[in-house]
Amino acid sequence: MPLLLAIAMVIGILIGTFYANHFSGNRLSIINNSSNKLNNLLHIIDDKYVDTVNVNDLVEKAMPQILAELDPHSVYISAKDVEQANDDLRGSFSGVGIEFTIRQDTLHVQKVISNGPAERAGLIAGDKIVQVDGDDFTGKKLTNEMAMHRLKGPKDTKVKLGILRFGEKKIRDFVVTRGEIPTKSVTATYMLDSSTGYIRIKNFGENTYPELLIALAKLSQQNFSELCIDLRGNTGGYLQSAVQIANEFLPKGRIIVYTQGRKSQRQDYRSDGRGSYQQIPLVVLIDESSASASEILAGAIQDNDRGTIIGRRSFGKGLVQEPIVFNDQSMIRLTIARYYSPSGRCIQKPYTSGENKNYEEDILTRYEHGEFFSQDSIKHTGPAYKTAIGRSVYGGGGITPDIFVAEDTTDVTSYYKQASMSGLIIQFAFEYTDNNRPKLNQYDTEEALAAHLDKLNMVELFANYAEQKGLKRRNLMIQRSHKLLERYINSRIIYNMMSEEAWIKYLNSDDPAIMETLKVFRQNMAFPAPPLKEENKKVA
Repeated sequence: MPLLLAIAMVIGILIGTFYANHFSGNRLSIINNSSNKLNNLLHIIDDKYVDTVNVNDLVEKAMPQILAELDPHSVYISAKDVEQANDDLRGSFSGVGIEFTIRQDTLHVQKVISNGPAERAGLIAGDKIVQVDGDDFTGKKLTNEMAMHRLKGPKDTKVKLGILRFGEKKIRDFVVTRGEIPTKSVTATYMLDSSTGYIRIKNFGENTYPELLIALAKLSQQNFSELCIDLRGNTGGYLQSAVQIANEFLPKGRIIVYTQGRKSQRQDYRSDGRGSYQQIPLVVLIDESSASASEILAGAIQDNDRGTIIGRRSFGKGLVQEPIVFNDQSMIRLTIARYYSPSGRCIQKPYTSGENKNYEEDILTRYEHGEFFSQDSIKHTGPAYKTAIGRSVYGGGGITPDIFVAEDTTDVTSYYKQASMSGLIIQFAFEYTDNNRPKLNQYDTEEALAAHLDKLNMVELFANYAEQKGLKRRNLMIQRSHKLLERYINSRIIYNMMSEEAWIKYLNSDDPAIMETLKVFRQNMAFPAPPLKEENKKVA
């Protein structure tokens, strides 16, 4: 009997192996053979290559290349970069609580986070950090990565900072106890006028939804009756945050987004009807940098005819990444599915696997083709889909707005391009701020500070500064671009002296998309109207 049982088990294993190889295991066999080939290659290099090779470094360099052959958004993140990659979305990190910039091989404190560790220790904007824990902290070796590494650290640990303060020659020592530093997703909340609330969402992180609820409560205290959500420049983040926010504005049972992939079954995300703002007139602003979760929110609002989308066509990132962590704490973000808006359109723009150059240059290509300046230049690569009330929307490359707002380049000159792209305006604004903080501190609103700067002819001061830095003076071009230069310079000084919200309010004061938003609300056009039926169309 034992012999018969043993023979039966062997036969069973052989039959199982045969069926596994011929029906379900061929692909696994290919993967195993390929991985063995890669492992063998690394062993051969390690054993036989003419020079000494760090195999671990070789693997680190190979991982991004392998993932790049799949799609533009599957990426490898080394162990040392994982924390930084997750900080913005996590909602907080542990550090000293400053915003800094490195100028002339020295770290300058640009902002001190309110009620953060650095402020409690006595640091102020304009301080220069020249020592860390007794070590010199200046020179060519100083980089952003090095500064982040030395200033961040576990909560409740201490770091000794040597500070050189404006107008002083002696270094002061401050001991800062590191703490949790919040990273805000909602960076501006204020009233555009007596009835219109405005919320800018910078990205979609862990705390974006509760931050939005706080912002809405703040606007409610000011009796807002219509809302503008600004997603321009928002490159995305967590799917769940976008779903939670869309849920606040949609009636029960509406599809917000669905995902589907080769190994991922379709998953629908629907509104539950518990949102508190299902009836409020709504406008969502997007541009070519709005991506991923931003497009999920904008697509949900557009396809459900819940509000009006204003701006320019969004980026077109509709691939879903799953984070997978390795034993050494490095990580890949692997694409496992695609996003689809409620009408069924795929948000993802076209790409060719392994050929990412054209994909990365897509925004530049759009600019060169005139898409930033004319809605007629938008090229739809996908079919038309229908919204809930029958309006036509298009897939195959981002969200096309209901109302197009062109980028105004009327007064852009080559001088302005050089001044802005070279970083000279930012450098000038920082140095001017640093040298004039006591005087600038007298102004407590962005309007008052901007009015003060307007009287000083900042463009002339900048032109003199830029000429000393090698940018040839072009008087006719400066005159033509005067308003643009003034706006850029003033905005950076306001950013250096005040909050990000003050900076946004200043830029929004004459922003064409904001003007179009207010026009839509004044004309009661925030809720899209159904398309005219053929028999009701009139020909003039």
